[in-house]
Amino acid sequence: MLDCRHFGAISFSCLVLLLAGCGNPSGLDSVQVTPATQSVAVGQTAQFTAVGTYGNANHASTQDVTSAVTWASSVPAVATVSASGVATGVSAGTTIITANATGFNGPVSSSATLVVTGSGQSAGGGAELLSLTIIPSSITVGNLQDTGQFLAIGTFSAAPIVRDLTNSPALTWISASPSVFPVNTNNAGNMGATAGIVTAYGSGSAVITAEVTGSDGSILTAQTTFNCPLVLPNPPTTPGSCYPGSQTPSLLATLTVYNEGLNTTNWLVTAPSATGTPNVIHCGPGSTSGGSVCAATYPVGTTVTLTAPATGAAFGGWSYNCTNIGTITAAGPNSCTVTLTTNDTVGAIFN
Repeated sequence: MLDCRHFGAISFSCLVLLLAGCGNPSGLDSVQVTPATQSVAVGQTAQFTAVGTYGNANHASTQDVTSAVTWASSVPAVATVSASGVATGVSAGTTIITANATGFNGPVSSSATLVVTGSGQSAGGGAELLSLTIIPSSITVGNLQDTGQFLAIGTFSAAPIVRDLTNSPALTWISASPSVFPVNTNNAGNMGATAGIVTAYGSGSAVITAEVTGSDGSILTAQTTFNCPLVLPNPPTTPGSCYPGSQTPSLLATLTVYNEGLNTTNWLVTAPSATGTPNVIHCGPGSTSGGSVCAATYPVGTTVTLTAPATGAAFGGWSYNCTNIGTITAAGPNSCTVTLTTNDTVGAIFN
């Protein structure tokens, strides 16, 4: 292939190519996506533009290639992006929007960040938030400094109907005993925040509340309980729980899996054991390990891969604390990974 850029004088062939528009994919050197960062509410759109640079530094030219590149969203459950670079917010969170193209010397790409929030203080953008639920309904731990993960699930009037709002900046987590059982919240909208996690610094119990403002200005709440019962050790009948000195790190952690969505008939989530034994978690209708709620124990530090195979159920995504493997598709299969530092809860949305 003839490269016009490296000739001291332009040959007749190069001149023909230039007049015909040498700005074709074979002469593309780089792509730049603008703007570098955007923020939209759920249900709203944002336009990204891709500009291609052709030629070397002395003879460079630029061209709008927005419709010529291939667009991708790193987390489609947060936002999707069209072939023309229009991103649409799906749920609160952060995703990376990337433009990919074939350049003169091989593949080229450029990325930008899209933050999806609620509409003002609303968690649902243009959709009405109909109800708010916390799962699980309660968590009980046995050691001081143990933690528990709650998930806040919203049901909306428009698709996606079921959304994980746990880490949404529009949702506030409140503990009735914040000095003993503090709970993480993410009103600042920070990437990588871990909202809904409660830590036990004493014994007893506390009501944990999730509060969010709906699109009509009304306030919706949901409540659950976090418990650390005081039981003094009395060997050999009982090891005790939540007493001073009980904060020895646990060697095992329990992973609990929930179906957050509306489909209750043909969904499935599986996971192997820490040593690779398949289907230690086999969660779904007709399963032998828990039906719509399943749990398994793993050594602390284990990275567990959860898989939602293709079953005919429309898959809507994992809760924020399980990292997607690849691109989420409605038909499946889909997988995610979670590393257990303590007991954890993961939700899967099936619609």
